[in-house]
Amino acid sequence: MKNSRRDFLKTSLTASALTALPAGLSAADTKAGAGRDYYELRAYRLKPGASKARLDAYLERALLPALEQRGIRTVGAFTELEVDKVAGTSKPLVDSPVWVFIPHPSLESFVSVSADLNADPAVQKAGQAYLAVGKDDPVYTRIDSWLLRAFAGMPHLEQPGFSKQRIKTRILEMRSYESFSEAKALAKMAMFNDGEMDVMRKIGMSPIFFGQAIAGRDLPHLTYATSAPDLATHLANWKKFSTHPDWVKIKDLPQYADTVSKNTPHFLVPTSYSQI
Repeated sequence: MKNSRRDFLKTSLTASALTALPAGLSAADTKAGAGRDYYELRAYRLKPGASKARLDAYLERALLPALEQRGIRTVGAFTELEVDKVAGTSKPLVDSPVWVFIPHPSLESFVSVSADLNADPAVQKAGQAYLAVGKDDPVYTRIDSWLLRAFAGMPHLEQPGFSKQRIKTRILEMRSYESFSEAKALAKMAMFNDGEMDVMRKIGMSPIFFGQAIAGRDLPHLTYATSAPDLATHLANWKKFSTHPDWVKIKDLPQYADTVSKNTPHFLVPTSYSQI
């Protein structure tokens, strides 16, 4: 039964991914992109008044060690900030969800880990206070989850030096760009792959990942994250980006018109146990 369920889920997710391919691209043509990562992005939406400490303990002592045992590293865990861009200041966002970013080398990795991890006796023991919570005292209202496929222009997660060194002031900005049609969503991905991503690298915006959402709510959309050692540097980088000559050349090209109908930014600060 377990294997049948896993095979069904794997087949369904693969089919979902293929439906997002540009017209004329067959399943056989995806072999060149087989080396791209898949990312699971989770938002734990805490119940008001619930103890965040129980979730933190589960993530730090149960989930992350179990993922590492399965060869999955560079897992991010974050809370949100409320940022005043004009003043250049920030403060913790009230009722912030806990965001968890899990990179996978394949769909099989995503399926097997997501389906079976909490059945691991070691995870159950280390995460008992979280997993065995009573119905009258839940930690969260729900968990949102998205499955992303890495862009061709950035097939794997990239971690800058200040992230590897766990600089305490480091910050990420994660943006989700929704589109009003699947074709426009693909056009926005092409814009990143054909030049926008390169501009970000040139000015030191330190992109972490770019992912096409292939499962989850609010489709079609893409999600990506840039980073900096501190908020002031991050905000200054965005100002450089808006006036960079390479960006000016491509931003108004007709093939990229009307590709984004909604831009949702999230300013993220890593938890003490985050690996990003």
